[in-house]
Amino acid sequence: MDNDRAKGDLADLLDTVNLHIRSIAEAQRQRVELTATATAAKGRVQITVNADGVVIETRFADDIDELDYDEIADAVTDATQEAAMEVARLAGELIAPIQRTRSQLPSLSEMVAGLPDLKTRVPEPQRASFDPPSARDNDR
Repeated sequence: MDNDRAKGDLADLLDTVNLHIRSIAEAQRQRVELTATATAAKGRVQITVNADGVVIETRFADDIDELDYDEIADAVTDATQEAAMEVARLAGELIAPIQRTRSQLPSLSEMVAGLPDLKTRVPEPQRASFDPPSARDNDR
């Protein structure tokens, strides 16, 4: 009876993993369609980024000439960073249910005695700096 139960548990786990894989594929499909738009300089600059935070559209209002070049550059940077943060937030919302499901799956070490827990060995992703190279600490 224990063997039948183990087979059933394994079948349930495989069903969960297959569903999880389909969920990941769907989230990836939805993620690539994401965009975010932000404005700066009282709406004179509008930037749209794709899911990777890459600028895909830049628009200037008719009164952009009221700003000097430095103000325009700062506005483009600010709007781009805001749009990139928004698209990252939206992507995080897409992946959150998948991460919750993943956290509930047993690790290999829980299923097979003696196997290492690989989750503890995976480094956390690091966020890239929003500071320009000139403003970064060069002592690293």
